[in-house]
Amino acid sequence: METFLIKAVQLILSLSILVLVHEFGHFIFARIFKVRVEKFYLFFDPWFALFRFKPKNNDTEYGVGWLPLGGYCKISGMIDESMDKEQMAQPPKPYEFRSKPSGQRLLIMTAGVIFNFLLALFIYSMVLLHWGDTYLPLKNVTFGMEYSSTFNNIGFQDGDILLKADTTTLERFNEDCLRKVVNAKTVTVLRDGREISIEIPEDMMQRLLRDKEGFAYYRIPMIIAEVERQSAIDAGLKKGDRITGINGVSTPTASDVVNELGFNKEKTVQIDVLRDGKLFSTNAPIDSLGHIGILTNSNPAGIYETVTVKYNFFSSFPAGIRLGINTLKGYVNDMKYVFTKEGAKNVGGFGAIGNLFPSSWDWRIFWERTGFLSIILAFMNILPIPALDGGHVMFLLYEVITRRKPGDKFLEYAQITGMIILFSLLIFANGNDILRFFSR
Repeated sequence: METFLIKAVQLILSLSILVLVHEFGHFIFARIFKVRVEKFYLFFDPWFALFRFKPKNNDTEYGVGWLPLGGYCKISGMIDESMDKEQMAQPPKPYEFRSKPSGQRLLIMTAGVIFNFLLALFIYSMVLLHWGDTYLPLKNVTFGMEYSSTFNNIGFQDGDILLKADTTTLERFNEDCLRKVVNAKTVTVLRDGREISIEIPEDMMQRLLRDKEGFAYYRIPMIIAEVERQSAIDAGLKKGDRITGINGVSTPTASDVVNELGFNKEKTVQIDVLRDGKLFSTNAPIDSLGHIGILTNSNPAGIYETVTVKYNFFSSFPAGIRLGINTLKGYVNDMKYVFTKEGAKNVGGFGAIGNLFPSSWDWRIFWERTGFLSIILAFMNILPIPALDGGHVMFLLYEVITRRKPGDKFLEYAQITGMIILFSLLIFANGNDILRFFSR
């Protein structure tokens, strides 16, 4: 329950920031062009609001709704989710959205998306300024990677060190690395000191989505972080020792050690240990769970040498902009898989978004995820779907090009259609979350 609450608080706080910035974009441009804003709300307020306030001599009511699914900025003279037909039936007034030139209306409608994207760039820049960029170069992962069966089946072997996707050097292990691998024709790895080329099938991403086994993870040796059990102390095991074998079986990696211990539950085994460059053997009992009473270092960054790039105030912004643009490109590239059978099954709703956040509070991860979600919100909102900003922009561009304004009745029906599409997608995505939860 505690894990759920921590993730839920992070999700609500992150989305609240993004919604406020998005709606403020619409709000500020509306005010610049002297368009009246009737309501500015965080969350939706059907039937009642948790808080509302209208300053004296001000046309805007500010408030917080009770339904945390977004927020809205109600602009006078505009067909939006409020479906205010009564207002639209009246003659246009000078302060209304529909009375303004198409160029001004276009800026008002795109402002939310622009503000979200700028927010993402700012967040990324400040994260780099404060924490820098620490990463583990793939070339430093001397034990290579452990690959899923999906990748084993096309020729990858545990221990392969990733070098290149086609002619592009693979520098770090992240989402961008995966995209380069699955979109490459060949991937070059270092295996037993030799460079090996592996052909990548055209449907590699579909296979990955279908099998749901992931790509790979760092292959690490079993290094003792703490000795907890007296029997392990009596065996002479110490912090920093590396276990290299069990009963004469070589165990170069942590997963190899775990497997061998699992095969010898409730037995006393011979353990080969490497300490300060010297190899020795000792005996230790294994319990019914396959444990010998030690804690191990499972963090690759604590085993392999990392690289940290520091940024000052001025250099952080170009780096943050590059990171934001690359993140957007990667997300747009991934969208093509949504329209496949395997991709549709992996679409997620609020549960999937919540799982982007860690189970313990980490400000760096929180801001990185918030920046990522800001980019997603900007991209999704600019899609040409009625009821989204992109739908309004689509009709405004039609008006600019043809010099003909779509009728209010047409816009009303388009808004209803768009809302049906959005609610259907919302139900589908969250339905996937529920199915995944119960299929665990």
